[in-house]
Amino acid sequence: MKHSRSAPRTAPLNPRLGKLGFRVALPIADHYFRTKNFYRANSALAAERARELAARVGRGETAYLVGLSIGGFHNTGAALVEVSPAGIRVICNNEEERFSGQKHSNHYPRHSLDALAEIMNSRGIRPEQIVAWLATYDYALLMATGARSTLEEFPGSLAMIFEEHGPTYNGDDLKEGLRAPKDLARRFGLDAPPPIIGMPHHDDHAYFSHAASPFAREKAPVMVVVVDGSGDAGSISLYLAEEGRLRLLRCNDSLFDSLGMFYAVLSATQGGWTALSSEGRYMGASAYGDTNRATNRFYAGLRDIFDLREGGEVRLNRSLANWHRSMLRNPYTPELAEIMGPPIPPENMWNPDAVLRVEDIKHSPNTKERLDKAAAVQMVFEDALIHLIDGFIRETGSDRLVLTGGAALNAVANMRVLDHFDAAYYQRVLQRATRLHLWVPPVPGDSGVTIGAAYAFAAVAGVGAGPGLDHAFYCGRASQKSEILQALKGADDVAWIELGDASQKSEREAIADFMAFITARDGVIALYQGAAETGPRALGHRSFLANPCNPNTRDTLNARVKYREAIRPLAPMATLEAAKALFELSEGGADDAYNVYNYMVLIAQAKPEAYEKVPAVIHADGSARIQIVREHTDPLTHAYLKALGRRNGVEVAVNTSFNVAGPIAQTPAQALDTIRRAKGMDGVFMIAEEGPAFVAWTKKEGGRIETWLKEWKEATSARVCATES
Repeated sequence: MKHSRSAPRTAPLNPRLGKLGFRVALPIADHYFRTKNFYRANSALAAERARELAARVGRGETAYLVGLSIGGFHNTGAALVEVSPAGIRVICNNEEERFSGQKHSNHYPRHSLDALAEIMNSRGIRPEQIVAWLATYDYALLMATGARSTLEEFPGSLAMIFEEHGPTYNGDDLKEGLRAPKDLARRFGLDAPPPIIGMPHHDDHAYFSHAASPFAREKAPVMVVVVDGSGDAGSISLYLAEEGRLRLLRCNDSLFDSLGMFYAVLSATQGGWTALSSEGRYMGASAYGDTNRATNRFYAGLRDIFDLREGGEVRLNRSLANWHRSMLRNPYTPELAEIMGPPIPPENMWNPDAVLRVEDIKHSPNTKERLDKAAAVQMVFEDALIHLIDGFIRETGSDRLVLTGGAALNAVANMRVLDHFDAAYYQRVLQRATRLHLWVPPVPGDSGVTIGAAYAFAAVAGVGAGPGLDHAFYCGRASQKSEILQALKGADDVAWIELGDASQKSEREAIADFMAFITARDGVIALYQGAAETGPRALGHRSFLANPCNPNTRDTLNARVKYREAIRPLAPMATLEAAKALFELSEGGADDAYNVYNYMVLIAQAKPEAYEKVPAVIHADGSARIQIVREHTDPLTHAYLKALGRRNGVEVAVNTSFNVAGPIAQTPAQALDTIRRAKGMDGVFMIAEEGPAFVAWTKKEGGRIETWLKEWKEATSARVCATES
């Protein structure tokens, strides 16, 4: 049955009622949260703490800030940030999922705080040196905005009031999180529960992303765009940085005029995975569909989901969408269901019969259709993102952009932005001989706002930005030799050998060469070294590594090691020289020696020779989500890539995160558990903080490592200790 298309409605149904509800709810919410010892960033208490921070730094002291994602919302955790006359420096950003084993955890970050206390004790940092405890939301503002959003669509939105549990929000966890001040007092031995200052969510994204970027010290204006599912005031915020200082130009003041929510809802209800787990998978699937806007049969209808207005404004067509009234329970109007087909309900997500599987493309008659839908969703998302950035460029004239928020994890769209705003665009629109330069942080999503709350608060206090970023921030701390040995000796099903000291250049290069010897022979290994990266991408500290030259490597890793969908591409890690030789690196990403390519947040098109030399890391559309490795930030991984170049002819390795159906491995015990579950791998190289290196493997999988070690030692003269377990 065909439905006649309703006239687009791009404004709330009851805007006046919504505004009234906001004005009434905000002071009530502010009072309520103060009773829980939570304060807003514009409160007198926040101002007093900011003055204290400025005074300490002014006296030449070092002070500390703690950022907290307390629970209720996804990706909880705790970050510790040092503030000194030299600026801001991240000590750790502990993600709760890494310690608890629950992906995108909503729970109170008790494990992260345990790890934080351990790090503070090891560094001699006293609790009284913490000037402020900072939450990642302005909770009073968030609750008032929620009231406004519900009243704007009253009465159709009433069902949302009763949806207290989901992948992105859990009401019970938030209630537990509001007891954080009492828990912090007990946990850290404080005389009284400390007040927690709630920092505006988009400020959290914006301030640290700008401060860590190559553009932070430029005098020319820098655009900072925050695009996510929703913050505490809206879902799109535009900032302008001038001479290092940010100011908010505007926020769209809407939770539902949201690019991130659009992608989350469509990827979940069409791909068959829950939100937060669906977006990356769906982006990967889109490459297999029809990516031509003129021929994709779903694109023309779906693009009406947004009204792209003058000045870069993006509005949701509320006549086509329904998630602003019912979220995932009833997210489509009949008109949208006519375009995309019926949504997959939450209870069927992860059902094998519902999940989109690209490996069925030649067998299932509807898989090609589903892949074309994924391509349409990706293109509509790109259209809206490019439109809002276009308006911002025309307004400011800037050619520098920091893109952040959860939607900035869409590496394909990020590259489309760079391609669109090229030299021809700037000449045509602004009559300037320049092009857009882009930077995206390694943690643009909500795993980074714990850091961001501290950066935003420090900026209010007038503290400088501090050093830029060369590698991802770290989660937890590096494992010591005693901890690795304890895990190895306690695992009866694991065999291991001590290889040498990676802190010594000659031995490090020998260990790296042995790793290359294995992967060049199509072995699959993992690298566990230092503190884990924070964020969704493993960058050489918690990575599976494999041979990029073998076209079967992707199938081996996806099917036998990671047990994940074939739509998931594998990423290349490379030296700068190899990246330039094999991939089309954009001049718009060239700042600070192509710094933005350090974090797997951009794709690059493969050059013709890459298809022959590194086929395992080329996606269906000819792209690769590349990571450039630097010797000064990761000497072991860099040495490994150089050794691969000598053995394979290319300084490139397959890199995928060291996990199997769960969070990235954090501890030595988790590392060993991961190799138990990854049946098709050969071993894990574990590097202690002091330098000793070990390689371990499960006895059940056999001892190819021992055979390879013997062959390698016979073929080389390198000195490597081989003390067996």
